[in-house]
Amino acid sequence: MPVPRTDLLAGRRVLVTGAASGIGLAIVEHCTAAGARVVAADRDPAVGDRAAAVGAVGHVVVDATDEAAVDAAVDTAAELLGGLDVLVTSHGILTQSPAAEMSLAQWQQTIDVDLTSVFLLNRSALRHLLPQGEGRIVNVASQLGIKGGSSLAHYAAAKAGVIAMTKSLALEVSRDGVLVNAIAPGPIETPLVDGIDEDWKRAKRAELPLGRFGTPDEVAPTAVLLASNPGGNLFVGQVLGPNSGDVMP
Repeated sequence: MPVPRTDLLAGRRVLVTGAASGIGLAIVEHCTAAGARVVAADRDPAVGDRAAAVGAVGHVVVDATDEAAVDAAVDTAAELLGGLDVLVTSHGILTQSPAAEMSLAQWQQTIDVDLTSVFLLNRSALRHLLPQGEGRIVNVASQLGIKGGSSLAHYAAAKAGVIAMTKSLALEVSRDGVLVNAIAPGPIETPLVDGIDEDWKRAKRAELPLGRFGTPDEVAPTAVLLASNPGGNLFVGQVLGPNSGDVMP
C-alpha cells in the first residue's frame, strides 16, 4: 500500500541510519512522503539503491562504530541536505545466547553496535543542531530495554542504555531547542528478527495481546510524529512503544 503523502515534515532535513532495510528503510519512505529531504545511512552499500527507490535524496555508507567515520558521515549528510534538522538512529544487530555461554566478544560487539554507535551519532548530530537552536533526535531502542529478554541480555542492556541516554540528553539539550526521544518497538517483521529462532518467535507471538508482530510501516509513523511540528513539540525524553501490547508503561 502506498504511503500517504502529507506536509508534516515539509522542508525538514533528515538523516536516517539503518536505512538499507527494515524499520530504517520504512522511516526513510515515510519521512520523504511527509515532505522531508532525507539522507539514508547504513554499513550495507545496498542502502543507495534501496533508499533512492523510496525517495531519499542521497546516502552515506558508514560503519557507525567508527568514531571518525560517524563524524564524517553526519557532516556529509548535512552538506548534501544543506543542514540538518532531524537524526533518526535505526541501525542495530540482534543475536541470541544464554548469558552463561555468551562470549565477551559477542557482548562487546552488541554494545558497540547497538549503544556506543548511537552515542557517537547523537553527539555528532548535536554539534549541528545545538548551534542552530532547534532540532530533533529519535533513537530506535526496543521494548526489551524495558522488560529484558531471555538469551538477550546483551541486546536488552544495549537498548536500555539507549533509553537512558535518550532521557539524559533530553534533560541536557531541550532548553536549547533540541528534543530527544526514543521509540521502543516490540517484535517487528524485519531482517533483524529473521535470525531469531522460531521457538522464541512462536512463544513471543503467543504472549502479545495483538497476537502478532508488527511491520516496519506500523513503526515508521511514530518517527514522523516525533520529528514533526507541532505534533512532536511536547515530547521530551519520551519512549513511545509501538509494541503490540508487549509493554504497557
